[in-house]
Amino acid sequence: MERPAHIYRRDLPHIQNLDGSYFVTSCTCRGMILPEAVRDTVIDCCKYVHSRSAFVHCVVVMPDHVHLILTPRAGEGDTPALLHNILKGLKGTSARRISELLKRKGPVWQPESFDHRLRRLESAESKADYVLQNPVRKGLVARAEDYKWRWQPA
Repeated sequence: MERPAHIYRRDLPHIQNLDGSYFVTSCTCRGMILPEAVRDTVIDCCKYVHSRSAFVHCVVVMPDHVHLILTPRAGEGDTPALLHNILKGLKGTSARRISELLKRKGPVWQPESFDHRLRRLESAESKADYVLQNPVRKGLVARAEDYKWRWQPA
């Protein structure tokens, strides 16, 4: 028996609490490896988000995905920016810049990102430590501080 197509939709809305911090992972499309030359571009785009629509606690750009912890900032009417809009802007801008640098066409990021609202007992700082250790767990560096494509505000 065939199920209705709407059961398999992948573009369902994400629920956002207006006072939360989020752990977000965005993966490249089809496991594309981001060359080292473009990983700084992703960091720069995250820094721009930090200056505008969200407090970015940290970001780590891995070869085929990016992790970040962020807290949406208040926008119009003191309502925080929508996570969906923040990620759409981040992924869109970084994808355009990456495609220009690599002289390629086609998607860079998977359409959906994984996002997890941090619970009261999970602090953004402790989750940031987990994110920043990702290159060590993946065997890319011996110490997290040695990984070039990580950033957190001073």
